[in-house]
Amino acid sequence: MDLGLQGKVAAITGGNMGIGLAIAEGLAKEGVHIAITARNTASCVEQAQNIVRKYGVKAIGVGADVSKPDDIDRFVAEIEKAFGGADILINNAGTGTNETILTATDDRWQYFWDLHVMAAVRLSRSLAPKMIERGGGVILQNASICAIQPMGHEPIYNTTKAALVMFSKCLANELIPHNIRVNVVNPGLIMTAGWTEGAKPLVEGTDITVDQYLDNVAQEYAPIGRFATAAELADFFIFLCSPRASYCVGSSYYVDGGWLNVVT
Repeated sequence: MDLGLQGKVAAITGGNMGIGLAIAEGLAKEGVHIAITARNTASCVEQAQNIVRKYGVKAIGVGADVSKPDDIDRFVAEIEKAFGGADILINNAGTGTNETILTATDDRWQYFWDLHVMAAVRLSRSLAPKMIERGGGVILQNASICAIQPMGHEPIYNTTKAALVMFSKCLANELIPHNIRVNVVNPGLIMTAGWTEGAKPLVEGTDITVDQYLDNVAQEYAPIGRFATAAELADFFIFLCSPRASYCVGSSYYVDGGWLNVVT
């Protein structure tokens, strides 16, 4: 199936590994030029070079912390310098949290608010005007099933991801007259380094391996009985980026193996 993405430009945050890198590579396979950013400059540059070599598209890697406005401005400037703007924005950067409401400090709340919500606000505000000039575009947010079905150990993550979903709906209503489609994806269990590294201290000193622990998590939460790969999730993002999803606007999509316990 031709997804009609050849020659487009995509900006992807958290694009040097995991879900972000899988999306970047999937789009590059479709002929999309790529701008990725993450805090690790060397990793971003290396992955951009790999994308150029493997897929024959243009790609840049920019080291930036998208929780910081100045870093966002620098990333946007590099996109405009290399490509003249972007047609696709994937707000993917983020991470789980671990705290209680009564003990989490204001600084902790503020950091994740900036990372999960304000980064999407600032990047959308910065890149949308060029999208309008280019005739339209796509903005996708990588939120979480926790936006509607919270996990008890990460109230900040739950709250900020829920805010990201509402922001996406408001942004979709504002930008659709300009032919910019905004949607949000709420993943469930996706196998990334965050899960494997997070499991290591939990199984230390026990007879359970990391793989066994994660399999138990999948059996408990996902009716499908397993984690998804980052590439499986990326395929859904790539479809939503394409004109094949032209009537998909302002919606939340769950890619969760059946984990969500309500009908929405």
